[in-house]
Amino acid sequence: MIQSTTPIFSDYIVYVDESGDHSLDSINPEYPLFVLSFCIFRKDFYAETMTPAVRKLKFATFGHDMAVLHEIDIRKKKGAFAKLSKEPREAFLNALTNIIEAADFKLVAVVIDKHKLKSRYSNPGHPYHLAMEFGLERIFRFLKDMGQADRLTYLVCEARGAKEDAELELEFRRIRDGGNYLNKTLPFDLIVSDKKTNSEGMQLADLTARPIGLSVLRPEQENRAFAVLEGKFYRDGAGNKHGIGLKVFP
Repeated sequence: MIQSTTPIFSDYIVYVDESGDHSLDSINPEYPLFVLSFCIFRKDFYAETMTPAVRKLKFATFGHDMAVLHEIDIRKKKGAFAKLSKEPREAFLNALTNIIEAADFKLVAVVIDKHKLKSRYSNPGHPYHLAMEFGLERIFRFLKDMGQADRLTYLVCEARGAKEDAELELEFRRIRDGGNYLNKTLPFDLIVSDKKTNSEGMQLADLTARPIGLSVLRPEQENRAFAVLEGKFYRDGAGNKHGIGLKVFP
């Protein structure tokens, strides 16, 4: 009898995006961090509620749903956002904030302080790869809490270039296949996708990464976006996010 090898898919999908660059040779003094943000959605909520809400907002704002929500474009009023006058822009930002605030998803984020990483380690690890390892370990714990530890969960990451993507896939497989703190095979697979695919999940991950970085870099500064994200972090039973849903390293 031939046994089926079809995997059992989990109820969750994870969208991943970054803020800052991973270079340790040239560190931006204004933003010396690398942030990797993992947005964990139940697939039913994502398909039935999140995606339609974002598309409806795009239709209402732009008249079409082809505009891609890049945090830097919104912040610097570039691309589709260059054409928005003050009132439509404010209406859009308020509506987007409301969608994110109402969205049922969990956040795991890893913030790498590149100056500290260089000063503490003679041979520091690659910031992106370190962040991926810390993130996968925490996402596995979350999925275990949700009873999904024996099911296959996909992570969707932004394409960054052929060389970087190939390096990421090798590192991802190393971590997944046991090269992690838990010393066990993790039930994950990776999809590397271009932002031009216009995935709502990837766009949401893009919108979360920089506010999280700024909350660590300048915690006293007003951060409207982070205030909305604060309640989304994966936490332990006592309600702690530090080291659980938010890992700052070193």
